[in-house]
Amino acid sequence: MADIFDLSGRVAIITGGSRGIGKMIAEEFVKRGVKTYITSRKAEPCLKTAEKLSRHGTCVARPHDLANEEGMSAFVSDFSRRENHLDILINNAGAAWMTPFDDFPESGWDKVMNINLKSVFFLTQKLVPFLREQASADQPAKVINIASVDGLRPPRLETYSYAASKGGLIQLTRRMAKTLVDDHILVNTIAPGAFATDMNIHARDQPDAVSELIPAKRIGEPVHMAGTAVYMCSRAGDYLVGTTVTVDGGITGCNN
Repeated sequence: MADIFDLSGRVAIITGGSRGIGKMIAEEFVKRGVKTYITSRKAEPCLKTAEKLSRHGTCVARPHDLANEEGMSAFVSDFSRRENHLDILINNAGAAWMTPFDDFPESGWDKVMNINLKSVFFLTQKLVPFLREQASADQPAKVINIASVDGLRPPRLETYSYAASKGGLIQLTRRMAKTLVDDHILVNTIAPGAFATDMNIHARDQPDAVSELIPAKRIGEPVHMAGTAVYMCSRAGDYLVGTTVTVDGGITGCNN
């Protein structure tokens, strides 16, 4: 009987794949036989992560700054010299900024919006020809945008541009999904809650305190994020279109 979660032989790109949620997904993909390209702005951690994950399969580091047009075009050109198609795109690269309302700077707004929202749209646009190449009704291509529960409910912290960008990303996903479904490209969102990452320093450094705020009474583990991505990108997830899957221990579902 065929494994409905089989991803072997597919080609994936994971932006921001050198650490955090991107790395959680990349490691599981590589172990499952996915040829996985990871990219990040900083070359050294990107190369180190790819070297480590390549013990389990094929992980290729291609460091680029995806926050601007030049960086996105360079990355796509780089990718095109190595592959003629793409099966899975995980738009995970992100940034956050926390400053009180009265002092929140325009630079903090623009930086976060550019990487969390603008670059997701334009990078996907540039990679759509590769996604279309082998996509079919039997095996559609997948785009997963990594949002946040902060895009679904007001965050506790004063991360104005972050919350706005993640809320916008969820709506952008719906609009992109409607456009690309006819090309057999399925676009969906994962909205993570508290995971121990460099971006979520509270969950990383104060897991016990953060856990008390979560109905499940614990922060997320790598297997929870990786397993959700595998489900959504495999045949088991072929009926998800424009959907946001929350992985948050009940923060949004239980109205915590």
